[in-house]
Amino acid sequence: MKKTPHPKFDLSIAPPKSIKREKTVTLHGVTRTDDYAWLRAENWQEVMADGSTLPANIRAHLETENSYMQAVTAPLDDLKSEIFEEMKGRIKDDDSSVPSPHGDWLYGARYRPGDQYGLYFRKPKTGGDEIIILDADALAKGSSYFDLGDINHSPSHEWLAYSVDKTGSEDYEIFLRKINGGAASSLGITKATGSLVWAEDSATLYWVERDDNHRPCKVYRRNVHTNTEAELVYEETNPGMFVGIGKSDARQFIEISAHDHTSGETRLVSAHDAAAAPKLVQLRRAGHEYTVHDHPESFFILTNADGAVDFKIMAAPLDAPAQDNWSDYIAHRPGTLILGLEVFQDYLVRLEREDALPRIVIRHIPSGDEHNIDFEDAAYSLGFMGGYEFKTDWLRFTYSSPVQPGQVIDYNMRTRERIVRKVTEVPSGHTPSDYHCERINVTARDGESVPVTLLYRADLKRDGSAPCLLYGYGSYGITIPASFRTSILSLVDRGFVYAIAHIRGGKAKGYDWYLKGKLDTKHATFDDFVDCGRELAARGYTSEGKIVAHGGSAGGLLVGAALNQDPSLFGAVIGAVPFVDVLTTMSDESLPLTPPEWPEWGNPITDAKAYARIAAYSPYDNVVDAAYPPVLITGGLSDPRVTYWEPAKWAAKLREHQKGPAPITLKINMDAGHQGESGRYTRLIETALEYAFAICAVR
Repeated sequence: MKKTPHPKFDLSIAPPKSIKREKTVTLHGVTRTDDYAWLRAENWQEVMADGSTLPANIRAHLETENSYMQAVTAPLDDLKSEIFEEMKGRIKDDDSSVPSPHGDWLYGARYRPGDQYGLYFRKPKTGGDEIIILDADALAKGSSYFDLGDINHSPSHEWLAYSVDKTGSEDYEIFLRKINGGAASSLGITKATGSLVWAEDSATLYWVERDDNHRPCKVYRRNVHTNTEAELVYEETNPGMFVGIGKSDARQFIEISAHDHTSGETRLVSAHDAAAAPKLVQLRRAGHEYTVHDHPESFFILTNADGAVDFKIMAAPLDAPAQDNWSDYIAHRPGTLILGLEVFQDYLVRLEREDALPRIVIRHIPSGDEHNIDFEDAAYSLGFMGGYEFKTDWLRFTYSSPVQPGQVIDYNMRTRERIVRKVTEVPSGHTPSDYHCERINVTARDGESVPVTLLYRADLKRDGSAPCLLYGYGSYGITIPASFRTSILSLVDRGFVYAIAHIRGGKAKGYDWYLKGKLDTKHATFDDFVDCGRELAARGYTSEGKIVAHGGSAGGLLVGAALNQDPSLFGAVIGAVPFVDVLTTMSDESLPLTPPEWPEWGNPITDAKAYARIAAYSPYDNVVDAAYPPVLITGGLSDPRVTYWEPAKWAAKLREHQKGPAPITLKINMDAGHQGESGRYTRLIETALEYAFAICAVR
């Protein structure tokens, strides 16, 4: 491998001096001062839709920050370019998906050489020429940001509906075109969430729209072949609930869900009746989660009712799906979390996780017989791919491990035949035996055992000399999978240990693992992460001061809180779109995500205990004078999830209190939102910056 000389940050550049404008806030008898609250634009909703409306003084501040970041990291440019080319070289330029059968057709997606977004196609099952049904690169031409939210063909295979976001604000415009020719036309819908569902008549289209506070709350439908106006099917009036739509397994119903992070309810609309009203399955109640899966003979309900913390499966009649009619089908097993469910004509398939490892279990519905699909790696990732067909013996799923490239596998649920349809190609080459994947357990300070997945080169010397990138998330029950990532090899091949800490707040060890890292026990999430870093150093995988903490969004909260707890443990911190101003954000119910987030963090507006608890860990509110390591912070101007001013405020406050020489840098993407740069190659630019920053800080 070509090796760029070890670069250093340019510390001759004077850091920006952020303007301070004191603002005091008093709540529950506590007064706090926020000197950087002015960075929040009063017209922030307008800014998300149109970045040019950002007030001039705030724009000047962000551009100064961006210029400083570029100047400080300028010596890394060659390394960034080298890493970018490495990562790009691991991506197959003309990659394609495994087409999925539906009726007489096979539907798929592929990239032409140089494509950023690719194209979508179909071809006859019996053989014949490929038909391009949507060229995403052509749609994206001339746009600084592009995201295709959904692409959905009608059941008749005549029409294509798709949604597009060109700002990063996650407001999507919906388009319609005839598959076999004709120009696309806008339906005039510009504030949709992106998800689209066809009714079985191939004329009625369902979508969800946001309110003025950017919350998905209204479900509409419309006959797209006539000039009729859209009909409001359902409106959610509780600002703490988000609305989503989908198609049921047997394609009998349109599903409307209203949910927060820990509760929800489902309504069903007949997919065969364009005028049908939604029917409630079971009224929501706090702490109760359920999903509904239909079958021609019954419903199957995945639920945590009756104390089933890790979920169980119930059955109910098609004409009476309410909870009073639920009966036990697959019992609750503590410690075995049922993650998801797919139903076919003859089979019920569930994805489970136990002790941080997933598995797939197949159940033959007529007989009740079950079997598992087994795997041998120490750590791995599994996922359902879904499909269009209900009457089939074939299940399609994905499999990968940190050392094994991803596979798309078709599995015959009747014969147990396993066919590998695709293995992710690494054009620049990949030899799994060059790497070692290991799962260890770290004893946290309170005695809990925390799983950690490790990836490193097989010739690693465990003498403490290796740098380490420690990644974590730890919120909302989200578990970071032990999957194959070609990008991380650019660090591992340079001697890094890559570690994923499966900390409390995720569901690596069941739903209870999530409950042990939220609300009153949220501190355990941060403690686990710090304890994992310390233990990796104690075992010789790395050393204190050579660990790079990396997290994004709520993972940015994680690394920010860990930095405040033990700044000397880390050689660098990378916070991507970090949720760090927790107390202020959770105290402002006008923001898009605040009311739905209260079950996760608590409501500091009405609950003094929640206020005190959040105040004790909110990264922005706990910055003190310290010798902080190098910090790279990123954000997006149009981000509705973590608004741009959170990372901007954090950077300013960290720099104000920095007592060491290390740079505190901020990069705000002025043309993107929460997901960062769009395009399969362009998004690598930001990753290359993060990895070059990590290497520079700890090598």
